[in-house]
Amino acid sequence: MTEGIIIKQTEECTTSDNFFNGRVASALLAVLLLVVTIISAYQGAQKKINLLVDGKQWQVHTFSNNVDGLLQEEGVVLAEQDRVTPGAAAVLEDGMTVIVRRAVPVQLQVGYEKYRLMSSAETVGELLKEKGVVLGARDMVTPGLTAKLEKETRIQVDRITSQVIEEKVAIPYKVQRKSDETLLRGTMKVINSGKEGLQRKVWEKVYKNGIMMEKRLLASSVLHEPVDRVVQVGTMRTVSRGGNTLRFSRAYDMVATAYTHTGNNTSTGVSPYVGVVAVDPSVIPMGSRLYVEGYGYGRAMDKGSAIKGNRIDVFMDTQSQALGWGRRSVKVYLLE
Repeated sequence: MTEGIIIKQTEECTTSDNFFNGRVASALLAVLLLVVTIISAYQGAQKKINLLVDGKQWQVHTFSNNVDGLLQEEGVVLAEQDRVTPGAAAVLEDGMTVIVRRAVPVQLQVGYEKYRLMSSAETVGELLKEKGVVLGARDMVTPGLTAKLEKETRIQVDRITSQVIEEKVAIPYKVQRKSDETLLRGTMKVINSGKEGLQRKVWEKVYKNGIMMEKRLLASSVLHEPVDRVVQVGTMRTVSRGGNTLRFSRAYDMVATAYTHTGNNTSTGVSPYVGVVAVDPSVIPMGSRLYVEGYGYGRAMDKGSAIKGNRIDVFMDTQSQALGWGRRSVKVYLLE
């Protein structure tokens, strides 16, 4: 009777232990599942981001939802002209790269206007677009549009413009000289006065920052051909005057007046006498031997302020002779 009771108690204990162990195992499993769930949620919420600031790159892990939050976490403070890509409000995604480019000081000259500014553009072209600089088809940019923008980069924009103009210009005529033995040497006879031609020219003027740098001929055409001037040039070197043969180097058509004693010597220092002729030394050299038609032989020994060009003044012995001569056109021979 006693043994039977003992057996029953042992069976009841075993059943109770099994129940307790099962509950413990279930609890442990639940805790494990919760931990796994928390870890999974943690890992899902955390994002791995590549952060690039002014060429320096590092990898960060963040729970932030947007770029702005990430930058705050990392202590990256943006200045007004700094640039972040993607934008500060962009939603972060795992594996994303966030780029921060700091603005640098640059010098920009457009034409003759100079600017000093801050920019976070990567290239010269981006900077010009950022600042609203519109380029013409022929404008020149130094350095080129694809050049990387760095600290204190100097950018020169030269405005190149052009203007097409048309002009009409005279074509000078040529002079044909023909020898004529019937004309005195030093005299000429115009056979044809000549006429200028007319030419049409089209030019392109190229300006750099408003200053003309180049003028190029685009087209040219002759509207009227010039007509040559034809002149007969005398070659006769001898003439017969008063029964004498005069050999001369040149003949002049001149206007002659007369003067008489004034009490003063000539410009060459000699006392005036019949045969002294006042001349313009730029036309007839002083001391030259002359023959003046209607007066006779003479020598260039005087000059006067009123004697200029093709004018001479012949000396007469008396005032009445000088007045009688008056003013007349004469042929003057420069004797050899």
